[in-house]
Formats: sequence, C-alpha cells, structure tokens
Amino acid sequence: MPALALLWPRRVKVAGDSMRPTFEPGDRLLVGPLLRIRPGQIVAVADPREPRRLLVKRVQAVSADGSLVDVRGDNPSSSTDSRVFGPVARSTVVGRVLYRYAPRARVSRISH
Repeated sequence: MPALALLWPRRVKVAGDSMRPTFEPGDRLLVGPLLRIRPGQIVAVADPREPRRLLVKRVQAVSADGSLVDVRGDNPSSSTDSRVFGPVARSTVVGRVLYRYAPRARVSRISH
C-alpha cells in the first residue's frame, strides 16, 4: 500500500467564522485527495503564515498553468484569505472537503 494512501481521509475542525454560512465553528470535516482543482471547490490549504495550520476555503480561481490558487472564505468580513496573503501555491492545497461528520444535526455530504 502506498504511504500516501495512509493519509486519507484527513479530519479538520472548523475554528472560525470565515466559511459561514457553509460551515459553522465546531463543524468537523473529512478531507480527501484532490486530483484536479476547480473554482467552487472547498479545500483545506496550509496557511501561508503558519504552514502547520490548515485553512478551509473555497477556490476562487486557478492560474492558467495551475500552479497558483486563489482561495476565499464565504464570509468576506471574517475571512483571512487570498485577498490578504495572495494566491497560494497549488502544492499547499491538502485536499478537498468531502463530508461534514459532526455535529450530528449538520451531518452532510459536501457538494461543490
């Protein structure tokens, strides 16, 4: 089994208001691999200011060569995103948000 397969799925807990109303603080998400990145997808990306921290954002745009990704929060007034730190390298996109598994009342598959 390839080592990369052991990393999936990843779990992420939403901590802020930047993706409201799509996600609420405390929502727990499953992130899966991302082969092709497209505008509208919700992704987990390494924070360019603190790479060990993951941000959950929506892909706004992808550069023509696919190397840079513009990510934005759904709640602009509460989001630190590409409007602040600029486009992020494609290599920093960890994966695509697939599923909200908690809280129980909000369990749902994430459509893009």
